[in-house]
Amino acid sequence: MQLNLQPIAEASTLYDGMGKLNGSHYTNYPPLNQLCFFIAALFASKSIFGSIIVLRVLIIGADIGILYFGKKLLERLNLPIRNIFWYLLNPFIIIEMTGNLHFEPVMLFFLVWALYKLHQQQCVFAAILIACSVSVKLIPLLFLPLFFQWFIYKDNKGIAIKSYEGQKKLLLSKSSLLKLVKLSLFYIIILTITTLLFLPFYTPELIGNYSSSVSLWFRDFEFNASFYYIFREIGYLFSGYNEISFIGRTTPILTVLFLLYLTFFRRNKTFIQLITAMLFGLCFYYFTATTVHPWYLATPLILCVFTNYKFPVIWSLVIILAYQAYANNPWEENLWFVFIEYLIVFSFFIYEILNQLKMKKF
Repeated sequence: MQLNLQPIAEASTLYDGMGKLNGSHYTNYPPLNQLCFFIAALFASKSIFGSIIVLRVLIIGADIGILYFGKKLLERLNLPIRNIFWYLLNPFIIIEMTGNLHFEPVMLFFLVWALYKLHQQQCVFAAILIACSVSVKLIPLLFLPLFFQWFIYKDNKGIAIKSYEGQKKLLLSKSSLLKLVKLSLFYIIILTITTLLFLPFYTPELIGNYSSSVSLWFRDFEFNASFYYIFREIGYLFSGYNEISFIGRTTPILTVLFLLYLTFFRRNKTFIQLITAMLFGLCFYYFTATTVHPWYLATPLILCVFTNYKFPVIWSLVIILAYQAYANNPWEENLWFVFIEYLIVFSFFIYEILNQLKMKKF
């Protein structure tokens, strides 16, 4: 683009539409997401409209897959099958995914399929599917530590084993060691398949370019944040300028610590407990992140379908308040809208936690 070359028809229109911020850094789309773009180019040639149709067909196909495997997983968990429609018929999903072409549904198709296979004890196949999910969007990497308890504390039929007298220490019996080996194999398959999928894109510059783009979400971008905006104001109070660079490096560390807490200190022995931990871990990351784009909510929304929590459904409704920023030219957020959004979300979230504690299902 800097050399004024036109690699595709209407390249300048596309580049200008991205804006200087998005057009100034390298792509961070993982390999299977790039494959979807290749499929669109293959069938639509240089037609932007044709590409849109192909991409929408892929996303709708993924949603049909989510319906199919989500229904099966709900049946296995003895949860109401109608729960799947909190995701599938949600106007937010229809607008943001099929309408605006965000590829979370393809990632979630592989993730839901993987969870279904994991519940069937088909761990190798599940690991391959999780690797495919990571290779569409990187978010499922956050969930990897959380599988620990489910692998260690279940019997051969996938049923959680009750600990004796609340004992929390891992008994390193022969059975436990075999389960650790099985868990390690699960992780190795995920990381190996993910690496193999990235290999066709490898160049000496890949890691540096990819990392620089991903790091923008922690040190440059600010949008629809909750606790981060409070941290930012505290930074202004003490230093007089925006501390996003420091805060952006700190919040991922907090997320990792919280995930480790969920991994080792919260009960994740049943499958519903496991998915609930995934939901809490991801939402903790979003609650502390500098950037929470509306389409990010697709993942907590599908996870809540398989739990006793529905606050992501409420969030998918009030997320429309975030779009107020785009009504201004130039772009500018009104923090009162952000405050109202998160006030509603946190209020319902706290209500649900208190309700689950009362029912002893937390």
